[in-house]
Amino acid sequence: MCTSSAGLPPELSQTELPVVALVGMPNVGKSTVFNALTGMHQHTGNWAGKTVASAVGTVTWNGESLLLADLPGTYSLRARSAEEIVARDFLCFAEPDAAVVVCDATCLERGLLLVMQVLETCPRTLLCVNLLDEAEKRQIAIDLPQLEQLLGIPVVGMAARSGTGLPEFQQRLFDLLHQPAPQPLPCPVPEQLEQPLEQIQNELPENLCGLQREWTARRLLEPEPELHEKIAAHGNISLEIPALSDALEQTWKQYSPEVCADAMIAAIVRHSEALAAQTVHQPEQTDAADRRLDRILAGKWGIPVMLLLLGLVLWLTIVGANYPSAWLSAGFSHLQGWLSLLLETIHTPHWLHGLLIDGIYNVLTCVIAVMLPPMAIFFPLFTLLEDFGYLPRVAFHLDKPFQRACACGKQGLTMCMGFGCNAAGVTGCRIIDSPRERLIAILTNNFIPCNGRFPTMITCISLFFAAGSGLCHSVSSALLLLGLILLGVFVTFAVSRLLSHTILRGVPSSFTLELPPYRKPQFGKVLVRSLLDRTIFVLGRACLAAAPAGAVIWCFTNCHIGGGSIFAHCAALLDTPAQFIGLDGVILLGFLLGFPANEIVLPIICMGYTAGNALAEITDLSRIHEILTANDWTAATALCMLLFLLFHFPCSTTLLTIHKETGSWKWTLAAWGIPTAVGILLCGVVHWTAVLLAYICKIL
Repeated sequence: MCTSSAGLPPELSQTELPVVALVGMPNVGKSTVFNALTGMHQHTGNWAGKTVASAVGTVTWNGESLLLADLPGTYSLRARSAEEIVARDFLCFAEPDAAVVVCDATCLERGLLLVMQVLETCPRTLLCVNLLDEAEKRQIAIDLPQLEQLLGIPVVGMAARSGTGLPEFQQRLFDLLHQPAPQPLPCPVPEQLEQPLEQIQNELPENLCGLQREWTARRLLEPEPELHEKIAAHGNISLEIPALSDALEQTWKQYSPEVCADAMIAAIVRHSEALAAQTVHQPEQTDAADRRLDRILAGKWGIPVMLLLLGLVLWLTIVGANYPSAWLSAGFSHLQGWLSLLLETIHTPHWLHGLLIDGIYNVLTCVIAVMLPPMAIFFPLFTLLEDFGYLPRVAFHLDKPFQRACACGKQGLTMCMGFGCNAAGVTGCRIIDSPRERLIAILTNNFIPCNGRFPTMITCISLFFAAGSGLCHSVSSALLLLGLILLGVFVTFAVSRLLSHTILRGVPSSFTLELPPYRKPQFGKVLVRSLLDRTIFVLGRACLAAAPAGAVIWCFTNCHIGGGSIFAHCAALLDTPAQFIGLDGVILLGFLLGFPANEIVLPIICMGYTAGNALAEITDLSRIHEILTANDWTAATALCMLLFLLFHFPCSTTLLTIHKETGSWKWTLAAWGIPTAVGILLCGVVHWTAVLLAYICKIL
């Protein structure tokens, strides 16, 4: 009996439609091809490892339909990372009806390596040579008919971003499903392994449950015991069959498994080079403009430019978010009056009116008014840098510090994702191959402030530290915020090194960092997709957490015990430990009640100080300053607040994501405790240093 180990999702395992696997190396435009075919609008980006999970969409052409599975980007079917394993197992064990391999026309030779490996598992394959527009700009010409003849499979050229070649691609894809399977030219075999491979094939059972006999023989010779187990389970064969095991042992006596693997991949490399030499015609140097830009962005000026760009994005976010936030707050305030009148008209009980309006509605609208404008500015700017191809250059500069911390340089990319949302940054850690280094990246991602923490950080900086007024004030605020972010980056390096030398010991792995070509961003698509895929998605997730938080906060402030509200009792209980780190009970309780969404921490604190019974967004900075200073806030208090805001436990959404990614409550608890411990330590140092300095000044 044949069994599948591919773990197909229900929409694929239960469908009667043909299933086609979409395969490609990272950053070849695979997700763009998927979007063009299905209209599902997966988020695409100009850096390697963008697709970290599979997606499934329906393609319809001339009344016919098929299911297209967008697999994670993979450089090879000799899988190392979890994402490459997903792609390999789907192709090898899920038995798709066909496969589409997307290659980059500007570096076709490298893509042909993957094509040859896919043909071993799925002969019914279509090659899509994408990015022909970029190849034309670089004066690269590809003889597609000759390439089709040499490979023995259909080949189509495309420029997926503009839709060029899409109709022909769809037609040939459906023709591939209806016509007899192509007969691709056989994958080259090293001369010394021809006889051993033939002998191993002869000893394999006739029925391998869909596995290609030649592919199975090749893989059994290589040092991949986990893959061998999957082959045995899927093909319902025993690798202990005497004749088969003897044939393997006899070969390994002459050539080790590592030598066999190297010889077979070397044969594919030589064959790919020969194919490219016959079909690709290009000038000697095709990327002069990219190299000139990289002298600045990836050279000695790279770090200053990186800091300048980050500071510019933060400044634009700070300046641009003020007015929309005020307009939203005013609009929600007017709407609240109408809703209150409606509830009074239908004679809603007083407690229910308070719960719905003063609790849930106030918290929801506060989150939206504070969170939406900065995200609507930050995400498009961040996505433009991503689409331009700049983010891999950031990872390039951060690679050495992470290597010194015994972590992975790809963590630089997940840090960048954390600026928008730490939950997204945690999910992005899947691009890191090593489980140890992936866990380090997950545990330290919260040291990078997410978009939800920016408004409170900006408010505290503006009220207590930023100098001047107007442009000078906004620039100094941006610089101080940049300084806090750099502190978070520094602590990320320090904690990563500490973890790698204690509970997560290990040798740092090496990886190939691909610097994609610079591309002109598609401003319209970037704006729409960043707003819909990122801003609205993150905002919706925050609102789902904020609604129940609003109900809890209302209960805390409106339910009384012994003459005081639950909020007042809890704040008094937390006051002593909070004072030890330069805060107070109201601030600490604000962080605890703001666990679902960081955006509501400051409004909760202001509500606690004013003894209010409902959360209210205060947009007047002078009024906030008046409330805070009336409750003994000093510059030292504001600094401790900023440090604890930067270093404290992740929000509920991020913690749930961490548990999903690690599958462990132990590591989820560690992700909660590590940043909190750092925050307590730094706040304590700042507070007691301030106390000591004040005492010295007093006695002098």
